[in-house]
Amino acid sequence: MSNSKNRWLVPLAFTNIYVIWGITFLAISFGLKGFPPFILSGLRFLVAGILMIGYLLSRGEKANSLINWKKNAITGVLILTGGTGLVAWGEQYVTASEAAISIATGPFWFIAIDKKNWKYYFSDKFIPIGLAIGFVGLILFLKGSVHSSAAHAVANEQIRITAFIVLALSSIAWVLGSLYSKKNPASQSTFMNIAQQLIVAGLASFLIAFFRKEWTGFSVSAIPLSAWLGVLFLIFFGSIVAYLSYIWLLSVKPAALVSTHTYINPIVTVIAGWVIANQSINGGQLYGLAVILLGVLLTNVTKYFRLSKRSKVKIRRIRRFFNRTGKRYQPI
Repeated sequence: MSNSKNRWLVPLAFTNIYVIWGITFLAISFGLKGFPPFILSGLRFLVAGILMIGYLLSRGEKANSLINWKKNAITGVLILTGGTGLVAWGEQYVTASEAAISIATGPFWFIAIDKKNWKYYFSDKFIPIGLAIGFVGLILFLKGSVHSSAAHAVANEQIRITAFIVLALSSIAWVLGSLYSKKNPASQSTFMNIAQQLIVAGLASFLIAFFRKEWTGFSVSAIPLSAWLGVLFLIFFGSIVAYLSYIWLLSVKPAALVSTHTYINPIVTVIAGWVIANQSINGGQLYGLAVILLGVLLTNVTKYFRLSKRSKVKIRRIRRFFNRTGKRYQPI
């Protein structure tokens, strides 16, 4: 892929995982109004995967490599069934904003588990400083959320604590799957890899739903329109557009930088909850959001300076060329 295409694809992909996945937490809460958590997860993954693989097979792509299916099965079960399916379970007992905040420990797990890149992470002082500041912001954000009356109305304290533990485990599963995907890429197109991951994750989620007896008493006719709209958003935007952007970013950018979406997602979730579901935002949450944004900025500050430095070097080289040739340099 050419550098000119990467210039706009990278920011577009980051925008997708920042914004769409932020809204996804709210979409899950809507979906849970009519679906049990793992039926909801299985439906969104399996439908999205079938749509993608059907399109790819019609264009002549092959999906007959058992090795690739195995690699994508591991990635799909860890990232999607474990990472996202557990989030759906947790959102039965905590708000969408709290769920987004709880799994925002992702960047720290990336650094702790990704030992191969420790030298890179800690050679840039701004990355650990930014992550630490972001973590402080998350604590402030969570404190502001926990003390709100709406949060306590969701469930009793004991089950809420259990939900937060499960959400933390989902973050670890997500990180393990992401690192496995980065270090063990399948030899297919990114689209085919994602289609296979979605299909396996969907089947695994339905299997968990079976053992949890979620199918008992489940009625399609009782599902409200808001739940169906939530599922449609999860299928087309959360499971296809944003997930495709995420897997592609892992192949071109350091995992810890890609994981900064977990800082932005809570911000988007709170704003979306306020606009769409009339959820309130208190002062403690806003203060935490500001600190989170500072952490994200510091995490990426070195990259920004490097890009700026490269641009200045390029301009100096162009000017030297025009000076040697006697032509006049006119910046556009």
